[in-house]
Amino acid sequence: MADGKVEHNSYEVKPHILERFPVASRSIWKDVSDKDWNSWIWQQQNRVKNLEQLGKVINLTDEERKAYEGSVEMFNMSITPYYAALMDPNDPNCPIRLQAVPKLGELYISPTDMEDPLAEERDMPVPGITHRYPDRVLFYTTHNCAMYCRFCTRKRKVSDPGSAAQTKQLDDSLAYIRAHKEIRDVVISGGDPLSNSDDRLDYILGSLRDMPHIEMFRLGTRNMVTLPQRITDDFVNMLRKHHPVFVNTHFNHPKECTREAFDACRRLADAGVVISNQMVLLKGINNDPKTVMELNHKLLMMRVRPYYIYQCDLSQGISHFRTTVDEGLNIIEHLRGWTSGLAVPHYVIDAPGGGGKIPLLPQYLVKKEGKKVTLRNFRKQQFEYNEP
Repeated sequence: MADGKVEHNSYEVKPHILERFPVASRSIWKDVSDKDWNSWIWQQQNRVKNLEQLGKVINLTDEERKAYEGSVEMFNMSITPYYAALMDPNDPNCPIRLQAVPKLGELYISPTDMEDPLAEERDMPVPGITHRYPDRVLFYTTHNCAMYCRFCTRKRKVSDPGSAAQTKQLDDSLAYIRAHKEIRDVVISGGDPLSNSDDRLDYILGSLRDMPHIEMFRLGTRNMVTLPQRITDDFVNMLRKHHPVFVNTHFNHPKECTREAFDACRRLADAGVVISNQMVLLKGINNDPKTVMELNHKLLMMRVRPYYIYQCDLSQGISHFRTTVDEGLNIIEHLRGWTSGLAVPHYVIDAPGGGGKIPLLPQYLVKKEGKKVTLRNFRKQQFEYNEP
Protein backbone atom coordinates (compact mmCIF):
# COMPACT_ATOMS: atom_id res chain seq x y z
CA MET A 1 0.00 0.00 0.00
CA ALA A 2 1.46 3.37 -1.01
CA ASP A 3 -0.01 6.86 -1.42
CA GLY A 4 -3.29 5.52 -0.09
CA LYS A 5 -3.66 3.13 -3.04
CA VAL A 6 -4.81 -0.41 -2.39
CA GLU A 7 -3.21 -3.22 -4.34
CA HIS A 8 -5.71 -5.93 -5.23
CA ASN A 9 -4.10 -9.33 -5.57
CA SER A 10 -7.15 -11.49 -6.18
CA TYR A 11 -10.13 -9.39 -7.14
CA GLU A 12 -11.07 -5.92 -8.32
CA VAL A 13 -13.07 -3.66 -6.05
CA LYS A 14 -15.36 -1.26 -7.87
CA PRO A 15 -14.50 2.42 -7.42
CA HIS A 16 -17.97 3.22 -6.08
CA ILE A 17 -17.31 0.78 -3.24
CA LEU A 18 -13.83 2.10 -2.46
CA GLU A 19 -14.98 5.72 -2.42
CA ARG A 20 -16.96 4.95 0.75
CA PHE A 21 -13.67 4.27 2.53
CA PRO A 22 -11.58 7.46 2.79
CA VAL A 23 -7.80 7.39 3.16
CA ALA A 24 -6.58 8.64 6.55
CA SER A 25 -5.33 12.24 6.48
CA ARG A 26 -1.59 12.45 7.09
CA SER A 27 -2.03 15.94 8.66
CA ILE A 28 1.09 16.68 10.73
CA TRP A 29 2.81 13.60 9.31
CA LYS A 30 2.64 14.79 5.71
CA ASP A 31 6.46 14.87 5.48
CA VAL A 32 6.81 11.25 6.63
CA SER A 33 7.79 8.93 3.80
CA ASP A 34 5.29 6.37 2.52
CA LYS A 35 7.70 3.63 3.54
CA ASP A 36 7.71 4.80 7.16
CA TRP A 37 3.98 5.61 7.33
CA ASN A 38 3.09 2.16 6.02
CA SER A 39 5.44 0.42 8.45
CA TRP A 40 3.76 -0.96 11.56
CA ILE A 41 7.09 -0.75 13.39
CA TRP A 42 7.38 2.98 12.60
CA GLN A 43 3.77 3.51 13.67
CA GLN A 44 4.43 1.88 17.04
CA GLN A 45 7.71 3.70 17.57
CA ASN A 46 6.06 7.07 16.91
CA ARG A 47 2.91 6.72 19.00
CA VAL A 48 1.44 9.79 20.67
CA LYS A 49 2.16 9.29 24.37
CA ASN A 50 2.21 12.71 26.05
CA LEU A 51 0.49 16.10 26.05
CA GLU A 52 3.20 17.79 24.01
CA GLN A 53 2.78 15.29 21.18
CA LEU A 54 -1.01 15.28 21.49
CA GLY A 55 -1.13 19.09 21.29
CA LYS A 56 0.41 18.91 17.82
CA VAL A 57 -2.44 16.71 16.61
CA ILE A 58 -5.54 18.24 18.24
CA ASN A 59 -6.55 21.48 19.90
CA LEU A 60 -6.49 20.28 23.49
CA THR A 61 -9.20 21.32 25.93
CA ASP A 62 -8.56 22.09 29.60
CA GLU A 63 -10.55 18.97 30.48
CA GLU A 64 -8.34 16.77 28.31
CA ARG A 65 -5.20 18.23 29.91
CA LYS A 66 -6.53 17.60 33.42
CA ALA A 67 -7.74 14.14 32.49
CA TYR A 68 -4.36 13.15 31.07
CA GLU A 69 -2.48 14.45 34.11
CA GLY A 70 -4.84 12.63 36.47
CA SER A 71 -4.97 9.31 34.61
CA VAL A 72 -1.53 8.72 33.12
CA GLU A 73 -0.17 6.99 36.24
CA MET A 74 -3.14 4.61 36.28
CA PHE A 75 -3.43 3.92 32.55
CA ASN A 76 -1.02 5.10 29.86
CA MET A 77 -2.05 7.02 26.78
CA SER A 78 -0.75 5.61 23.51
CA ILE A 79 -2.16 6.45 20.06
CA THR A 80 -0.72 5.38 16.71
CA PRO A 81 -0.14 8.24 14.25
CA TYR A 82 -2.56 6.50 11.89
CA TYR A 83 -5.41 6.46 14.44
CA ALA A 84 -4.54 9.95 15.68
CA ALA A 85 -4.88 11.17 12.07
CA LEU A 86 -8.55 10.10 12.16
CA MET A 87 -9.35 12.44 15.07
CA ASP A 88 -11.15 15.74 14.49
CA PRO A 89 -8.66 18.31 15.89
CA ASN A 90 -11.42 20.79 16.76
CA ASP A 91 -14.17 18.53 18.14
CA PRO A 92 -13.68 17.17 21.69
CA ASN A 93 -16.68 14.88 21.08
CA CYS A 94 -15.20 13.29 17.95
CA PRO A 95 -15.95 9.55 18.29
CA ILE A 96 -12.33 8.66 17.46
CA ARG A 97 -10.95 11.20 19.93
CA LEU A 98 -13.24 9.95 22.71
CA GLN A 99 -11.81 6.44 22.35
CA ALA A 100 -8.17 7.54 22.41
CA VAL A 101 -7.82 10.67 24.58
CA PRO A 102 -8.43 10.65 28.37
CA LYS A 103 -11.57 12.29 29.77
CA LEU A 104 -12.25 13.39 33.33
CA GLY A 105 -14.76 10.56 33.71
CA GLU A 106 -11.80 8.16 34.01
CA LEU A 107 -10.90 9.69 37.35
CA TYR A 108 -14.23 8.68 38.89
CA ILE A 109 -14.45 5.14 40.26
CA SER A 110 -18.12 4.18 40.54
CA PRO A 111 -19.22 2.05 43.52
CA THR A 112 -20.20 -0.65 41.03
CA ASP A 113 -16.85 -0.63 39.20
CA MET A 114 -14.63 -3.69 39.44
CA GLU A 115 -10.92 -4.22 38.86
CA ASP A 116 -11.59 -7.57 37.18
CA PRO A 117 -15.29 -7.39 36.22
CA LEU A 118 -15.31 -10.67 34.28
CA ALA A 119 -13.44 -12.61 37.00
CA GLU A 120 -10.80 -13.67 34.49
CA GLU A 121 -8.16 -14.07 37.20
CA ARG A 122 -10.46 -16.26 39.31
CA ASP A 123 -10.87 -18.77 36.48
CA MET A 124 -7.12 -18.87 35.73
CA PRO A 125 -5.74 -22.37 36.44
CA VAL A 126 -2.26 -21.30 35.27
CA PRO A 127 -0.99 -17.77 34.57
CA GLY A 128 -2.15 -16.73 31.12
CA ILE A 129 -5.14 -19.08 30.72
CA THR A 130 -8.75 -18.32 31.63
CA HIS A 131 -10.78 -21.54 31.45
CA ARG A 132 -14.45 -20.76 32.01
CA TYR A 133 -16.40 -22.44 29.24
CA PRO A 134 -16.26 -26.26 28.88
CA ASP A 135 -14.54 -26.49 25.49
CA ARG A 136 -12.61 -23.24 25.09
CA VAL A 137 -10.06 -21.03 26.81
CA LEU A 138 -8.76 -17.49 26.70
CA PHE A 139 -5.00 -17.41 26.09
CA TYR A 140 -3.31 -14.21 27.32
CA THR A 141 -0.15 -13.69 25.21
CA THR A 142 0.98 -10.07 25.76
CA HIS A 143 0.27 -6.93 27.79
CA ASN A 144 0.87 -4.62 24.81
CA CYS A 145 -1.58 -2.96 22.41
CA ALA A 146 -0.95 -0.64 19.49
CA MET A 147 -3.30 1.82 21.18
CA TYR A 148 -4.68 1.93 24.71
CA CYS A 149 -8.44 2.33 24.32
CA ARG A 150 -9.88 4.48 27.09
CA PHE A 151 -12.74 2.01 27.67
CA CYS A 152 -10.45 -1.02 28.07
CA THR A 153 -11.89 -3.81 30.21
CA ARG A 154 -8.38 -5.08 31.13
CA LYS A 155 -6.90 -1.83 32.40
CA ARG A 156 -5.50 -3.82 35.33
CA LYS A 157 -3.12 -5.62 32.93
CA VAL A 158 -2.85 -3.81 29.62
CA SER A 159 0.16 -1.45 29.37
CA ASP A 160 1.57 -2.84 32.65
CA PRO A 161 5.02 -4.41 32.00
CA GLY A 162 4.59 -6.40 35.20
CA SER A 163 1.86 -8.43 33.52
CA ALA A 164 3.97 -9.30 30.46
CA ALA A 165 3.66 -12.88 29.22
CA GLN A 166 7.20 -14.27 29.32
CA THR A 167 8.30 -17.34 27.38
CA LYS A 168 7.83 -19.63 30.39
CA GLN A 169 4.25 -18.40 30.83
CA LEU A 170 3.52 -19.09 27.17
CA ASP A 171 4.97 -22.58 27.42
CA ASP A 172 3.08 -23.31 30.66
CA SER A 173 -0.13 -22.11 29.00
CA LEU A 174 0.47 -24.31 25.98
CA ALA A 175 1.19 -27.24 28.28
CA TYR A 176 -2.15 -26.69 30.03
CA ILE A 177 -4.01 -26.64 26.71
CA ARG A 178 -2.13 -29.74 25.57
CA ALA A 179 -3.10 -31.61 28.73
CA HIS A 180 -6.81 -30.71 28.57
CA LYS A 181 -8.29 -32.65 25.67
CA GLU A 182 -11.74 -31.14 26.20
CA ILE A 183 -10.46 -27.83 24.81
CA ARG A 184 -11.24 -27.48 21.11
CA ASP A 185 -11.23 -23.66 20.71
CA VAL A 186 -8.60 -21.14 21.87
CA VAL A 187 -9.14 -17.37 21.94
CA ILE A 188 -5.69 -15.77 21.63
CA SER A 189 -5.78 -12.40 23.33
CA GLY A 190 -3.84 -9.86 25.39
CA GLY A 191 -3.31 -6.85 25.21
CA ASP A 192 -3.35 -7.38 21.48
CA PRO A 193 -1.76 -10.62 20.24
CA LEU A 194 -0.64 -8.86 17.04
CA SER A 195 1.78 -6.89 19.22
CA ASN A 196 3.77 -10.12 19.18
CA SER A 197 6.28 -10.66 16.39
CA ASP A 198 5.38 -12.89 13.44
CA ASP A 199 7.87 -15.48 14.70
CA ARG A 200 6.33 -15.57 18.18
CA LEU A 201 2.82 -15.86 16.75
CA ASP A 202 4.00 -18.57 14.37
CA TYR A 203 5.33 -20.50 17.38
CA ILE A 204 2.05 -20.07 19.31
CA LEU A 205 -0.21 -20.98 16.39
CA GLY A 206 2.01 -23.84 15.26
CA SER A 207 2.06 -25.28 18.78
CA LEU A 208 -1.73 -25.16 18.94
CA ARG A 209 -2.21 -26.60 15.46
CA ASP A 210 -0.01 -29.58 16.41
CA MET A 211 -2.50 -30.53 19.15
CA PRO A 212 -5.06 -32.95 17.63
CA HIS A 213 -7.89 -31.81 19.94
CA ILE A 214 -7.62 -28.12 18.93
CA GLU A 215 -10.07 -27.57 16.10
CA MET A 216 -9.92 -23.78 15.84
CA PHE A 217 -8.42 -20.66 17.30
CA ARG A 218 -9.39 -17.02 17.22
CA LEU A 219 -7.09 -14.02 17.27
CA GLY A 220 -8.73 -11.14 19.17
CA THR A 221 -7.19 -7.97 17.73
CA ARG A 222 -7.95 -4.30 17.18
CA ASN A 223 -5.00 -3.78 14.86
CA MET A 224 -7.15 -3.53 11.73
CA VAL A 225 -8.72 -0.47 13.40
CA THR A 226 -5.76 1.21 15.08
CA LEU A 227 -2.77 -0.18 13.14
CA PRO A 228 -3.85 -1.69 9.79
CA GLN A 229 -0.22 -1.53 8.64
CA ARG A 230 0.36 -4.58 10.87
CA ILE A 231 -1.41 -6.81 8.34
CA THR A 232 1.61 -7.38 6.12
CA ASP A 233 2.10 -9.99 3.41
CA ASP A 234 4.55 -11.84 5.68
CA PHE A 235 2.01 -11.92 8.51
CA VAL A 236 -0.77 -13.15 6.22
CA ASN A 237 1.44 -15.83 4.67
CA MET A 238 2.30 -17.04 8.17
CA LEU A 239 -1.41 -17.36 9.02
CA ARG A 240 -2.03 -19.44 5.89
CA LYS A 241 0.00 -22.27 7.43
CA HIS A 242 -2.35 -22.66 10.39
CA HIS A 243 -5.90 -22.79 9.00
CA PRO A 244 -8.65 -22.71 10.02
CA VAL A 245 -7.88 -19.24 11.42
CA PHE A 246 -10.57 -16.89 12.74
CA VAL A 247 -10.06 -13.23 13.64
CA ASN A 248 -12.31 -11.20 15.91
CA THR A 249 -11.74 -7.50 15.46
CA HIS A 250 -13.20 -4.42 17.08
CA PHE A 251 -14.59 -1.56 14.97
CA ASN A 252 -16.80 0.80 17.01
CA HIS A 253 -17.64 3.61 14.57
CA PRO A 254 -17.95 4.13 10.79
CA LYS A 255 -15.09 6.69 10.85
CA GLU A 256 -12.77 3.78 11.62
CA CYS A 257 -13.68 2.16 8.28
CA THR A 258 -10.92 3.68 6.16
CA ARG A 259 -9.23 2.57 2.95
CA GLU A 260 -6.33 1.30 5.06
CA ALA A 261 -8.66 -0.77 7.24
CA PHE A 262 -10.42 -2.05 4.12
CA ASP A 263 -7.09 -3.21 2.71
CA ALA A 264 -6.07 -4.91 5.97
CA CYS A 265 -9.32 -6.87 6.07
CA ARG A 266 -9.04 -7.70 2.37
CA ARG A 267 -5.60 -9.22 2.89
CA LEU A 268 -6.90 -11.43 5.69
CA ALA A 269 -10.07 -12.44 3.86
CA ASP A 270 -8.12 -13.24 0.68
CA ALA A 271 -5.96 -15.56 2.78
CA GLY A 272 -9.04 -17.49 3.90
CA VAL A 273 -9.34 -15.92 7.35
CA VAL A 274 -12.90 -15.54 8.67
CA ILE A 275 -13.29 -12.09 10.26
CA SER A 276 -15.96 -11.07 12.78
CA ASN A 277 -16.51 -7.78 14.59
CA GLN A 278 -17.15 -7.20 18.28
CA MET A 279 -18.47 -3.68 18.88
CA VAL A 280 -18.67 -2.24 22.38
CA LEU A 281 -21.70 -0.04 23.04
CA LEU A 282 -20.27 3.35 24.05
CA LYS A 283 -22.13 6.50 25.08
CA GLY A 284 -21.64 9.37 22.65
CA ILE A 285 -19.84 7.14 20.16
CA ASN A 286 -22.20 4.50 18.79
CA ASN A 287 -25.30 4.34 21.02
CA ASP A 288 -27.76 5.07 18.23
CA PRO A 289 -29.20 2.75 15.56
CA LYS A 290 -28.19 4.89 12.57
CA THR A 291 -24.50 4.80 13.48
CA VAL A 292 -24.52 1.06 14.14
CA MET A 293 -26.35 0.30 10.90
CA GLU A 294 -23.87 2.40 8.89
CA LEU A 295 -20.96 0.67 10.64
CA ASN A 296 -22.33 -2.81 10.01
CA HIS A 297 -23.06 -2.10 6.35
CA LYS A 298 -19.48 -0.92 5.87
CA LEU A 299 -18.11 -3.94 7.71
CA LEU A 300 -19.96 -6.32 5.40
CA MET A 301 -18.44 -4.55 2.40
CA MET A 302 -15.07 -5.17 4.09
CA ARG A 303 -15.98 -8.88 4.41
CA VAL A 304 -16.27 -8.58 8.19
CA ARG A 305 -19.33 -10.13 9.84
CA PRO A 306 -20.92 -8.10 12.67
CA TYR A 307 -20.82 -10.66 15.49
CA TYR A 308 -21.37 -9.03 18.89
CA ILE A 309 -22.53 -5.80 20.43
CA TYR A 310 -21.13 -5.82 23.96
CA GLN A 311 -22.72 -3.90 26.78
CA CYS A 312 -19.84 -1.91 28.28
CA ASP A 313 -18.22 -3.80 31.17
CA LEU A 314 -18.03 -2.61 34.78
CA SER A 315 -14.29 -1.89 34.63
CA GLN A 316 -12.90 0.88 36.80
CA GLY A 317 -13.06 4.41 35.47
CA ILE A 318 -15.21 3.80 32.39
CA SER A 319 -18.71 4.45 33.77
CA HIS A 320 -18.93 7.59 31.57
CA PHE A 321 -18.94 5.25 28.55
CA ARG A 322 -21.75 3.02 29.79
CA THR A 323 -25.28 3.19 28.40
CA THR A 324 -28.58 1.72 29.53
CA VAL A 325 -29.53 -1.78 28.41
CA ASP A 326 -32.63 -0.28 26.78
CA GLU A 327 -30.39 1.61 24.36
CA GLY A 328 -28.81 -1.66 23.24
CA LEU A 329 -32.19 -3.32 22.82
CA ASN A 330 -33.39 -0.30 20.84
CA ILE A 331 -30.48 -0.69 18.43
CA ILE A 332 -31.35 -4.36 17.82
CA GLU A 333 -35.01 -3.36 17.40
CA HIS A 334 -33.97 -0.95 14.63
CA LEU A 335 -31.73 -3.49 12.91
CA ARG A 336 -33.77 -6.72 12.95
CA GLY A 337 -36.01 -6.71 9.88
CA TRP A 338 -34.90 -3.26 8.76
CA THR A 339 -31.65 -4.50 7.25
CA SER A 340 -29.93 -7.74 6.24
CA GLY A 341 -29.77 -10.45 8.87
CA LEU A 342 -26.01 -10.54 8.28
CA ALA A 343 -25.88 -6.96 9.61
CA VAL A 344 -27.59 -7.87 12.89
CA PRO A 345 -25.11 -8.92 15.61
CA HIS A 346 -25.84 -10.57 18.94
CA TYR A 347 -26.33 -8.06 21.75
CA VAL A 348 -24.77 -9.51 24.90
CA ILE A 349 -23.78 -8.65 28.44
CA ASP A 350 -20.64 -10.40 29.62
CA ALA A 351 -22.01 -11.00 33.09
CA PRO A 352 -20.09 -9.42 35.98
CA GLY A 353 -18.45 -11.99 38.23
CA GLY A 354 -17.68 -14.44 35.44
CA GLY A 355 -21.17 -15.50 34.38
CA GLY A 356 -20.28 -15.48 30.70
CA LYS A 357 -22.01 -13.88 27.75
CA ILE A 358 -25.76 -13.53 28.10
CA PRO A 359 -27.70 -12.62 24.91
CA LEU A 360 -30.45 -10.01 25.04
CA LEU A 361 -33.25 -9.56 22.50
CA PRO A 362 -36.33 -7.39 22.19
CA GLN A 363 -39.45 -9.37 23.09
CA TYR A 364 -40.89 -10.89 19.92
CA LEU A 365 -42.94 -13.56 21.71
CA VAL A 366 -46.20 -11.79 22.66
CA LYS A 367 -47.96 -14.70 24.41
CA LYS A 368 -48.41 -18.46 24.42
CA GLU A 369 -51.79 -20.10 25.03
CA GLY A 370 -51.71 -23.88 24.83
CA LYS A 371 -50.53 -24.74 21.34
CA LYS A 372 -51.05 -21.22 20.02
CA VAL A 373 -48.09 -18.87 19.97
CA THR A 374 -48.57 -15.16 19.22
CA LEU A 375 -45.54 -13.43 17.72
CA ARG A 376 -44.87 -9.93 16.52
CA ASN A 377 -42.52 -8.83 13.74
CA PHE A 378 -40.25 -5.82 13.30
CA ARG A 379 -43.25 -3.68 12.23
CA LYS A 380 -45.09 -4.61 15.47
CA GLN A 381 -47.59 -6.66 13.46
CA GLN A 382 -48.85 -9.80 15.25
CA PHE A 383 -49.06 -13.33 13.87
CA GLU A 384 -50.24 -16.67 15.22
CA TYR A 385 -48.25 -19.88 14.99
CA ASN A 386 -49.81 -23.23 15.94
CA GLU A 387 -47.50 -25.80 17.48
CA PRO A 388 -47.89 -29.50 16.50
